[in-house]
Amino acid sequence: MTEHDANAARSVADAATRTVRVDGADLAIRVVGPESRIPLVALIHLGANLDAWDPEVVDALAAERRVILLGYRGVGDSTGRVRDSFDDMAADAIAAIHALGLTRIDLLGLSMGGMVAQAIIQREPDLVRRAVLAGTGPAGGPALTRMTGVMVRGILRSVVLRRPTTSVLFFTGTPAGRRAASAYQERLARSRVDRERAVSPGAIRAQLRAVARWGAQAAPTVPAAVDRVLAFHGDADALVPVANVASLRTLFPDLEAVVVADAGHGVVSQDPTSTTERIRAFLRG
Repeated sequence: MTEHDANAARSVADAATRTVRVDGADLAIRVVGPESRIPLVALIHLGANLDAWDPEVVDALAAERRVILLGYRGVGDSTGRVRDSFDDMAADAIAAIHALGLTRIDLLGLSMGGMVAQAIIQREPDLVRRAVLAGTGPAGGPALTRMTGVMVRGILRSVVLRRPTTSVLFFTGTPAGRRAASAYQERLARSRVDRERAVSPGAIRAQLRAVARWGAQAAPTVPAAVDRVLAFHGDADALVPVANVASLRTLFPDLEAVVVADAGHGVVSQDPTSTTERIRAFLRG
C-alpha cells in the first residue's frame, strides 16, 4: 500500500491536499474512499481547483472505490506554469497516474476535464478502462470555440443578478434550476480540512485558450479505444451545447448518453443522487 493509499479519507471534506511530482511540478491531489482494483481518477472543470468538486458527488462515488481528485499544473496548490493545451494537460495527468503506481484506471471528467480525459485516452488507451464524461465535447465539437464569449457574458450576468457565477453558468433559471444551484452552493461551502489557493485569472485565460484550440481542431475520424463511455449532458447547457453529444458518438460509437431535461453545464450536480447511482452502476460492470 502506498502512502497515498494509507492516508485516503472516507469523505472529501477530510481529504488532505497532497502532491505528486511530475516533470518539475507538484500536482495537487486528494484521495478518498477504500482501496479498489480500478481507481477512479477525476478531472475538474475549467477555472476550478479541487475545492470545486461537489462533495455529495465525490463521497457517493467513493463509497465503494478509490477516487483520486487530480489537479492541473499551476492551478490551486499545484506548482508550475499553467498548460494551455489539453495534450499537455493529458501528459501531466498520465505521468501523475503512473507516479502513483497505477496501470489501469477509470476516468471522470467534467467539462474541460472531459476534454483532458479524451486526450488521455488518445495518448494512452491501454490505461483507461471506462470513462464518464459530463458537459463536454470532442475536438472540433459544435460551438466550443465560442466558450470564452459565453463565459464572459455569464460572468457579467452573475454580477447584475448578484448570484455566484457557477449558479448562472451551470444551472437553468427555472425554479428547479435555481433550487439546484442553491443546494450546490451550500454543498460547496461546507467546511473542510484545508482549501486550495484561488484560481488566478491567468490560469483561466490559459484554459480558455486550450478550449479554443480544442474546438478549432479537426474532428476525430478514428474511434477511440476504450471499453465503455457514459456521458451526461444538460439539455440547456450554454457553455457546451447538447449537440456535442452527437459529435461524441463519432469518437465513441457505443456511447451511453444521458441528456437531462432542465439542466445546464452543472448536470452532474443537478441531481447528484441519481447521477452518482448511474455512474456507480456503470463502473461496477
